[in-house]
Amino acid sequence: MSEVANIYRITQPREYQKKFLEAGVRSDGRKLDEFREALIGIGPVSTADGSALVALGETKVICGIKLEVAPPKVDKPRCGYIVPNVDLPPLASSDFRPGPPSELAQVSSQLMLEIVLKSKCVLLEDLCIAEGRMCWVLYCDLICLNYDGNLLDACTMALTAALCNVKLPKAFVNEETGAIEIDFKQKVPLNIRSRPVATTSSVFEKETLYVDPVREELKHASLTVTVVTSNEISGSTVDSDNICVIHKTGGGSVNEEQIEQCISNGRCHTPFVLSLIGSALTKSEV
Repeated sequence: MSEVANIYRITQPREYQKKFLEAGVRSDGRKLDEFREALIGIGPVSTADGSALVALGETKVICGIKLEVAPPKVDKPRCGYIVPNVDLPPLASSDFRPGPPSELAQVSSQLMLEIVLKSKCVLLEDLCIAEGRMCWVLYCDLICLNYDGNLLDACTMALTAALCNVKLPKAFVNEETGAIEIDFKQKVPLNIRSRPVATTSSVFEKETLYVDPVREELKHASLTVTVVTSNEISGSTVDSDNICVIHKTGGGSVNEEQIEQCISNGRCHTPFVLSLIGSALTKSEV
């Protein structure tokens, strides 16, 4: 980038983005419908019960899952718990501040839970050990290591891959004593019923729609729409295309054509992400 162009980018960032988008390209050289390179590593945290590291361009998120046992809720005696928590430390970006969780962190944490439940990735009933007595609790910590936009897509990838990496110790009720016993030497994979995939698109000045926005693009976007597909696992195959969550941020309005384009982007992108997760899981088992 020339010195003049860099000064223009810094002093007139919105106009800088607009010039590129009017030409049908992005400031980083991508097409409007082009995603950044994504990489997934399985099991990077040896002390976790399941973990994954995702790099979506320069956005990097690591997810670690820890297991605990606890009594179930009185009104849901056959259900366990899933507790996602998204952490956005200041070291990841100058946009983040120390202190209590920001609104973005809280909304992201809640959305991760909604995605897991609505996609039926993990059924809470599958976490039951003994009805009304004991169940599994999955604490899912997602930490942003570096932020360059599109946090939700990266978090969803990391959480899905980490859940696929979880193995539950064998838990049973001792018939003689009635006590609940856990055998940590015998483990079985967590029952993953679907693999959700999130695809985020942004709209610039209510007209130009583009996928996988970076940090600078998000600052000037009118709104963003995240479409999540629920991809049920049937044997060794994955049935995709079911839309389970649509999440919008920003104060702008979105028309029907743009919503349809966002859904189309999600459906087109889903097979690639599923293949990426599948390949990473296969490599981790070798």
